[in-house]
Amino acid sequence: MPAKRSGDTVPQRRDPVATRKKLLTAARQEFARHGLAGARVDEIAGRAGVNKQLVYHYFGDKDALYLAVLEWVYEDIREQERRLNLEGLPPETAIRKLIEASFDHLAANPDFIVLLNDENRGGARHVRGSTRLEAMHSPLVRSVSHILNEGVRAGVFRKGIDPVQLYISIAGLSYFFFSNTPTLSAIFGKDLSSRAQRRARRRHVADLVLQSLRP
Repeated sequence: MPAKRSGDTVPQRRDPVATRKKLLTAARQEFARHGLAGARVDEIAGRAGVNKQLVYHYFGDKDALYLAVLEWVYEDIREQERRLNLEGLPPETAIRKLIEASFDHLAANPDFIVLLNDENRGGARHVRGSTRLEAMHSPLVRSVSHILNEGVRAGVFRKGIDPVQLYISIAGLSYFFFSNTPTLSAIFGKDLSSRAQRRARRRHVADLVLQSLRP
């Protein structure tokens, strides 16, 4: 057997988990910048530093990669909510923390809004085809329902609040603010993207929602 020369290199084994993560990260950036229609697989592969064929190997096609990105961004916010351990908190504290966490997540992840806007323009075609997304949201609805019931028992929340409607309101009050910050800033003549304005909006949303829940 010939001796190994010092200049020889040992081929590195591909790490499937790391490669998939690189592709998802690159795809998230590309889809947020150009949308599904304008995104290019060549650009995603180049940004990830891998061969284009690996996109098809790991995800099948561009649409499947786009869905994987959507599932990832939703999983991010669901994981953040799980870490709050809301059901162990007093009901009013739990709802306030949920509102603040939702607001902070949108502030820290502007691409989340861009990606959801793009998917909504497409009629939620990819989200409708995902079984993972429904499974992610079911525990959240159960958790909010539990908190509301605890609040009713404690006498701090009124009866008859739909947990899904409540969550849509919480998300919507923050989502609209971030998705429309440039136009709202121009209309009202103030920089709503400033730290002070964001703090004021965050506090207002929490106070508004909690006031709507009281008996």
